[in-house]
Amino acid sequence: MNGGTVLDEAERVDGGATPRTRRLRTHRLYALAVELVKFGFVGAIAFVVDVGLFNLLRFGPGHLLGERPITAKIVSVAVATLVAWLGNRYWTFTDQRTGSRARELVVYGLINVAGMLIAVACLWVSHYLLGRTSALADNVSANGVGLVLATAFRYVGYKRWVFTGAPGADQGHGSD
Repeated sequence: MNGGTVLDEAERVDGGATPRTRRLRTHRLYALAVELVKFGFVGAIAFVVDVGLFNLLRFGPGHLLGERPITAKIVSVAVATLVAWLGNRYWTFTDQRTGSRARELVVYGLINVAGMLIAVACLWVSHYLLGRTSALADNVSANGVGLVLATAFRYVGYKRWVFTGAPGADQGHGSD
C-alpha cells in the first residue's frame, strides 16, 4: 500500500494517476487543444492574407511582381506576419505574452523570417531548380509544402521564444 489509505489506492487508476492528476491532465490537453484551434484560426486568416497578396502581386492587375515570385512571397509573408502577430499576441497566447511588445515583435519577426525562408526555399526549389513555373506549381510549393513546414516551425518557436510570460500574470503593463 506504500503508506496510502485504501481509498487513495482505490482511486488510483490509469497508470497510477489520481482523479486530480487526471483532471489536470485533461485540463492541460483541453487548454492545448483550444490554443491549437486559436493558432490555426489566426494562421488561416494570415494564410488568406499571404496567399491573396502573393497572387495579387504575381497575377493581379498590372502584374506588379509578375516575374518576381520570390519578392512577391517576401512581401506577402511580411504583411501576413503582422496580421498573425496581432492575432497571436492578443488572442492565441494572450495569457503568455510578455510585458515587452517590442521584444516579442522582434523575436516573432525573426522566427517568421526563418519560417518564410522555409516557404521561399520550397518555392525556389520548385520554380528554379525543378522548372515548375506555373501558378499552380508556385502555389503548391510556397503555400502548400512550404506553409506546412513553416507553420510547425513557427508554433514551436512562438511557444519557446516569443510568448514566454507566465500564464495568468498581469500582461498589461510592461516596457516596450
